[in-house]
Amino acid sequence: MGQACGEPQVLRDALIRQGAAIGELSLFIASSFSGAFVPETATGFALSSMGAIGQLRVMARARAVKIIPCHVGQIGPMIAAGEIGCDVAMIQVSPADAEGRHSCGLISDHVLDAVARARVVIAEVNAAVPWTPGVTIGRDEIDVAVNCDHPPVEVAAAPISATDAAIARHCAEFIGDGAVIQTGVGGVPDAILRLLGDRRDLGVHSGMLGDGLVDLVEAGVITNARKEIDRGVSVACALIGTRRLYDFVDRNPAIRMAPASYTHDAGVMAHLSRLVTINSAIEVDLTGQVNAEASGSAYLGGTGGQVDFVRGGARSPGGHALIALAATAKGGTVSKIVPTLSGAVTTARSEVDVIVTEFGAAQLKGRDMAERARALAAIAHPDFREDLEREAHAIARRGF
Repeated sequence: MGQACGEPQVLRDALIRQGAAIGELSLFIASSFSGAFVPETATGFALSSMGAIGQLRVMARARAVKIIPCHVGQIGPMIAAGEIGCDVAMIQVSPADAEGRHSCGLISDHVLDAVARARVVIAEVNAAVPWTPGVTIGRDEIDVAVNCDHPPVEVAAAPISATDAAIARHCAEFIGDGAVIQTGVGGVPDAILRLLGDRRDLGVHSGMLGDGLVDLVEAGVITNARKEIDRGVSVACALIGTRRLYDFVDRNPAIRMAPASYTHDAGVMAHLSRLVTINSAIEVDLTGQVNAEASGSAYLGGTGGQVDFVRGGARSPGGHALIALAATAKGGTVSKIVPTLSGAVTTARSEVDVIVTEFGAAQLKGRDMAERARALAAIAHPDFREDLEREAHAIARRGF
């Protein structure tokens, strides 16, 4: 099923009503922001996903979703190979153009792979979905079309806290004129975008785009004029925002929706200089290992596209890969810079470039274990620095 703001709501609701009667049904959806999948309603099928992303966290908390660890860029190939089953593809598309081509609208990640693999393609043709340049599907590729006209899923901008703003100030220092940015949605990404109004000729190559894109394009900040590829065009595979974003991208030649096999591909990103990627984490240990998935027994996130973009930003000439997180959680009682991770290693320490908290930025690339530990302790919350500095000293004595 199409994910995020490309979730086909009419088809989804029918599946929720009819799933139990169909029997032995499984559903894969990469993320969901609709709130429709809750333990009380999603009982007619076995749900799986790449993570507890968006409101699927409720399902993860109830142990009602099976997690398939994978990067966003892997999902399409896994569907194509049959490793993620796809007998029926349920997707949301725009009305067809004069040539009979439907735009994928708000999501273009692994849609084509699902359509190619599926025995049956059921498309929700939604008149309210924008026609976005990029990935399209021919009328003849659709087995069943369900016409509707209702607002797509919207994700409102998150409130920006004082901590978000402080993190954003440190992140923004890495973004200069002509930089190409990749970011997600949420308080920190939105706060970063608000600080870039004085930059010139920024470009965009990202997995997802939100409403903040519109402000920077209208202000003349995002022009994509200096990108070595896709010049003049912002590229993404997911639009996650509100009607303001959807109206802006409709038939806008300055936007192109691409599959994740393009947006998340290392070979594609290798052509981009000054690429600055921004991702989040649940915790980071003193050697630089990043956990973006679980906190103890609670699964809270997912692998997503983090590793793909960390590698892209860290290898880009003049670029950086930033991992941004608040220094503490649970009202300041728990440090998110830790001696040892409590969950999975999402991004290996060998990949990590820069870790950012509200207390500063620790540049780790090329630094030994002792230097990393000291740098990370220095950007932890002051209440936890003494203990972390002791751990850093132990690492320095061991050498690893």
